[in-house]
Amino acid sequence: MSQNFNFAIKSVPFNEDYLPSENTRITTNFANLARGARRRENLCNTLRMIDNRFNALAHWDNPQGDRYSVELDIISVTLGIAGDEFPLIEILKTTIVDQKTNERIDGIVGNNFSSYVRDYDFSIVLPEHNQNQPIFSIPANFGDLHGKLFKSFLRSKTYASHFSKAPVICISASTSKTYHRTDNHHPIMGTEYRQNESSSTDQYFAKMGMQVRYFMPAGSVAPLAFYFIGDLLGDYSNLELISTISTMETFQRIYRPEIYNANAAAGAVYRPNLKHGDYSLTRIVYDREERSRLAVEQGKFTEENFIKPYRTVLDQWSAYDVA
Repeated sequence: MSQNFNFAIKSVPFNEDYLPSENTRITTNFANLARGARRRENLCNTLRMIDNRFNALAHWDNPQGDRYSVELDIISVTLGIAGDEFPLIEILKTTIVDQKTNERIDGIVGNNFSSYVRDYDFSIVLPEHNQNQPIFSIPANFGDLHGKLFKSFLRSKTYASHFSKAPVICISASTSKTYHRTDNHHPIMGTEYRQNESSSTDQYFAKMGMQVRYFMPAGSVAPLAFYFIGDLLGDYSNLELISTISTMETFQRIYRPEIYNANAAAGAVYRPNLKHGDYSLTRIVYDREERSRLAVEQGKFTEENFIKPYRTVLDQWSAYDVA
């Protein structure tokens, strides 16, 4: 039955000329930066922040701090189902450009993670499940379909023909959990933190086959969550890891300045707080309220255009695909 499902990939550069299309899921994260009178300034400043952060971390044999630049591609994944095509996920692919050697080095695929089905799960399924309930809970099968779709994509010939390594997703630490600094320190990833308990996001990513570790790189002020498959510290080179850190920390400084652009670094015991007042703003304009609103809108879009019309097919496929 899995033969009735097929994946396709489209790639669009995320650069100073980027213009978001109306049908791209990643607009909830990036379109703000590419609209309005300051769109080009926003994009140039964002890309400059990424390059500066990369060079600060890749400081060896880099005396002027300008040896490297990072190129980003938005990878859009569609699912072919019953003769139709549905937008499934969007991720980022990094490419490292070594200005000294003129070499182009593959970075990490993943980084940002945008998913229509995840929007449906978190914006539609979860609120409906907990409506008028005295205690918050998560449905037993929450994230099962999404996890199987994601793992099916990673097993596909489409993924293998485009990417040689498993993805790494980097997002913000959870504001509902407490993090404790450990004695483990990595030369690139920095200081490792551990949280007091798994979050709903951790459990959701676990169904995608991914585990999580939390690191606060040198120069950072809060730990980032890294979701991965395999060995995070062994499967990727230093430059690959830096490409993800520099890209996603930059976006978090824009999205969540209260946490990632705070004026004081996380201590031995840390609880992220979006109401924290001691932080600095970047020079980049970003509408965070739109991001939350669009997640709900795209969750409803997924319900009407994917879940409801293909529920029988998806249920049958999900029961068959046990991986």
